[in-house]
Amino acid sequence: MTDPVVESVVNKYTERSLVGQKKYNTTLHQNNHDNYLKHLQEELMDASLYIEKLLHLGQEITRMVNLYEDDAHLGEAIRKMIR
Repeated sequence: MTDPVVESVVNKYTERSLVGQKKYNTTLHQNNHDNYLKHLQEELMDASLYIEKLLHLGQEITRMVNLYEDDAHLGEAIRKMIR
C-alpha cells in the first residue's frame, strides 16, 4: 500500500536534488568539501524565522476571527491580508 503523503515528500526530495545538481553541478553524495554543519545551522535559523512568521499569522487570524462576527467580512479581511 502506498501513502500519498510519503510519496509527495519523496517527490519533493527528488525535485530538490535535481535542482541542487543543476545549480552546483554535483550530487550531495559526491560533494565532500562543504561545511554541512554550517549549512544545517543556517537552514535551521531560516526555519525558526518561518515558524515565528507563521505563529504571528496564526495570532492575527485568531484575532480576526474574534473581531469579525460574520464569515463574509472575515473572508474579506483575510483576502486583504494575503494580497
